[in-house]
Amino acid sequence: MAAYRPGVLIGNWEEDACLEEDRLRDFIGKRERGELLIQKISKLQDNLLKKIQLSVSKDGYVHFGDTVMLLNPDDKSSLENHHRACGSLTLAINLDETSIYSAKSLQAPCGVSAVESVDPMGRNTFCILSVDGGAVGDPIKFGQNFGLGTTGGFSDQMLYLASDHKSFIRFAKKSYLQQVFLTDEPSYLTYWQAAFLDPQLRLEYEGFPVPANSKIIITHCHTNRSLAVPRNFWTRSYFGKEYEVICHTYLDSHKAEEDKNHWVIVTANPSNEDGTMIDRPDPHPSGIRKN
Repeated sequence: MAAYRPGVLIGNWEEDACLEEDRLRDFIGKRERGELLIQKISKLQDNLLKKIQLSVSKDGYVHFGDTVMLLNPDDKSSLENHHRACGSLTLAINLDETSIYSAKSLQAPCGVSAVESVDPMGRNTFCILSVDGGAVGDPIKFGQNFGLGTTGGFSDQMLYLASDHKSFIRFAKKSYLQQVFLTDEPSYLTYWQAAFLDPQLRLEYEGFPVPANSKIIITHCHTNRSLAVPRNFWTRSYFGKEYEVICHTYLDSHKAEEDKNHWVIVTANPSNEDGTMIDRPDPHPSGIRKN
């Protein structure tokens, strides 16, 4: 019998070679179809961070069909403790590690958070949607229902900002208050309304167009609680440290909403293709113009 040498093939060497060839063919096929995990993650991240052009408001109002950012402005006069987030925050899609590794597109339900970036990109831009027959291009009015849809940078996909009453199994993970999330099913849970900032003038301005780039209150129709960023509850997402977004109405001693409930619907700067109206002075500090 011949002695064993290192070059002698032993065991199921032919089967092993065939399996290796099958794995290689499978790898090449997935790579060509863009189905490799690293390709899925790269595509999802590229879309979420893709630069988005906001709509220009020629008349100073917000319209159905506009692409905007929702910004919770920094209240520099706040005396909150040092754990509270400083600076303006924008509403954005929040993805945990499991979500971003599981698919190449957004999966519903999906979380939302407030992020420090104020540059418009796939994950923090929203489209103003008509839910009661309003035509694209018509200004939305105080007290009128509307929807908020986000594509995350994907042209063939839209998720809708939603909320629902707090329950034993459904609540915000940090504050334990009413949860805000994104869903792929439009319903009354995805209806919102804008309210004038000053509660004493709120009824007077009911039915007037909502101004862009001015502070307003955004209220959830089904629960009658207002969109808020407490700023002292932070979460860890795929993109780092971000802040919890909830539905809860914070009232001060004058029964007016606190800055946690203040929002600005941000549009593009018409004089700067890459800019927004955030840093421009408000020509109408009262927040509304009457025609």
